[in-house]
Amino acid sequence: MADRSEMSTSFGRAAATYEAGRPEYPSEAVAWLLEPVTSPDRRVRVADVGAGTGKLTRALVERGAEVAAVDPDPEMLAGLRAAVPGIPTFVGTAEDLPLPDASVDAVVFGQAWHWVEPVAGSAEVARALAPGGVLGLIWNIRDESVPWVARLTEIMHGSHAEEMLAGGDPPISVPFSQLESAEWRWARPVDRATLTAMVRSRSYIIVAEDAERARIEREIADLFDEIGAVGDAVVDLPYMTKAFRAQR
Repeated sequence: MADRSEMSTSFGRAAATYEAGRPEYPSEAVAWLLEPVTSPDRRVRVADVGAGTGKLTRALVERGAEVAAVDPDPEMLAGLRAAVPGIPTFVGTAEDLPLPDASVDAVVFGQAWHWVEPVAGSAEVARALAPGGVLGLIWNIRDESVPWVARLTEIMHGSHAEEMLAGGDPPISVPFSQLESAEWRWARPVDRATLTAMVRSRSYIIVAEDAERARIEREIADLFDEIGAVGDAVVDLPYMTKAFRAQR
C-alpha cells in the first residue's frame, strides 16, 4: 500500500476525474465558515488552501470573496484555472503558505486539513491571518447510515478524512484552541459516470496496484447495477457536510 505522502500528492494524476466526481459544497456551509469575518462594507479576503480543482473556490467566489488558491500540485491548479478563470493561484502548502503576514481574513481547507501537520499548519495559518481572522475546515462526507453507501466504502476503503472525523473534531494547535462546528445533510443526484469518477478520484484508488484497482472496478460496477445506477439513470448520493471554524 502507498504511504500517506504519496497519497496526499497523487490527485494531479486524476485532476479531470476529481473535477467530474467530487461534489460541490452547500452555500450555507460556506457562508457559515466566513460568518465571523463577513462585512457589508468590504470583500472578505480568503486563501483556499488545498484548493484542488476549485470545488470550494467557486463557492467562495459566489459569496463575493476575494480568493487566492493554494495547492501543492500544479496540475490541480491548472484544472482550477480552467474551472474558475481569473483566480490567482500559488503552489504551496498549509505548512509553508505563499502569503504575507496578516494578509487574509480567512484561510479555508476543503477536503484538505487531514493531509496537514496540525502544529505547523496552525502556526502558519495564524501568521497569514489578520487579527480576528478565521481558520475554516470543511468536508463532504458520504452518509454511511444508508446501506449501499456503507457498502461502497467497504469496497473502496475509507479515507484519511473519514477516519479522522470518526474520532472527533479535527486536530488544531496554538494559537487556535476552540473549534465551533456545524453539519448539513443533503443529497447529490448522480449518474453512473459521476459515481465512477468519484471512486476513481480517491487517493487510495489512484495509487493502488492494478489488481486492486481492477477488483474495486468490478465490485462497484456490481453495486451500481444493484442500486439502479445504469446508463443515464440518476440516484441520490447522501452526504453530510461537516464544517469547523476557529478565530485568530
